[in-house]
Amino acid sequence: MHEFSLPSDLIEGVTKRTGRAHPFDVMDPAKTAFVVIDMQNYFMKPGFQGEVPAARKIVPNVNKLAAALRAKGGHVVWIKNTTNDTRTSWSVFHDHLMTPTRRDTRYQTMELAHEGHRLWDELEAKPEDAQIVKKRFSAFIQGSSDIENHLRARGIDNLLIGGTATQVCCESSARDAMMLNFKVTMVSDALATYTDEQHGASLRAFYAIFGDVQTIDEAIASLERGKVQAAA
Repeated sequence: MHEFSLPSDLIEGVTKRTGRAHPFDVMDPAKTAFVVIDMQNYFMKPGFQGEVPAARKIVPNVNKLAAALRAKGGHVVWIKNTTNDTRTSWSVFHDHLMTPTRRDTRYQTMELAHEGHRLWDELEAKPEDAQIVKKRFSAFIQGSSDIENHLRARGIDNLLIGGTATQVCCESSARDAMMLNFKVTMVSDALATYTDEQHGASLRAFYAIFGDVQTIDEAIASLERGKVQAAA
């Protein structure tokens, strides 16, 4: 798991701007979703091209937060990336930012029917959870998935973001969700990427302007405060 803590000067700056160190420290569980991004074999299983070894270490944390949110009446969404129908519509990424060999491997091993698309088997997904397919790094960008409609239909406006990779699909989704007027918190110990440096830079940048960053324990405490407040 990545070593990470928010710098005191950054906390001071956010507190000055928002009036508190954590702008979303009260979350109504009934209006909250834990959006877990790309914890699928392509990024999790040893030997796959997109493997993020650190992502396997956060699985217990992801399961813990998912269970806690369900128990409080919240919703869990598992996002899985696919390459189906992206050969023309996302050709810049595949044809210009990857070698032909890596491109073809990505196309093949992230298709819907391939093992690489399936959730990592140590994740404790439940029947009441949602599983949504996306076709871009961000789940929220136009044409990527139907997650916005899915969340709006359930009255959800508060999001916890976990998964992999922190600075790619997770941060992209988190930023776009904030732009769509969701309250977004990236959960630092439920996220993973290739290096501590990449992980930390992503979370610091997000916290500085786009939303909140909390640990799992902090997020659970925020949910409990929101549950008490909603019941009052």
